[in-house]
Amino acid sequence: MAALPMSRQRLNCFGCISRSNQFYYASSKEAINGKFIVGQLEAFSTQIIRPTFVVLDNARIHKTKEIQKRYEAWQRNGLYIFYLPPYSPHLNIAETLWRVMKGRWLQVKDYLSADTLFEATHKYLAEVGNKRSINYGSFNIN
Repeated sequence: MAALPMSRQRLNCFGCISRSNQFYYASSKEAINGKFIVGQLEAFSTQIIRPTFVVLDNARIHKTKEIQKRYEAWQRNGLYIFYLPPYSPHLNIAETLWRVMKGRWLQVKDYLSADTLFEATHKYLAEVGNKRSINYGSFNIN
C-alpha cells in the first residue's frame, strides 16, 4: 500500500519540558483536541513527585470545560496549570524545543516521506533529556 502524500498527513505533538530538559510528550496523527490534552495532563499528573507547574498558552483546546473541571483534582496531586498571557509564545520554553527540533535536528532526508518524518520526530523527542538537550538560559525574576 502506498503512503499518503505528506500534505495529507499530520503529526501533532504535545509536550511538557523543564529548563533542566525533563520531558514528557505524546503525539497523535489525529487532531489534538481538549480530550487529548485532558488525557495527557491526567497521565502527567500521575507521574509527578513534587509540586509541578505546567505552563500552557491560551489555545482554545487548553481551556476547555473538561480541563477546567480537573483543576482541583490535579492540584491535589501537585499539578498546577498556569496560562501565559495572550500572544506571548516567546515565554513558552516548549516553543524553543519545537523550533530547535525543526531547525536543527530534523535533516532534509527526514522529509522524504511522512513515515521518515514521523520516525525521526519520535526519535528526536525520545532523546530529549538523554542524548539531546536545549540550553535554556537561566531564569531570573529579579
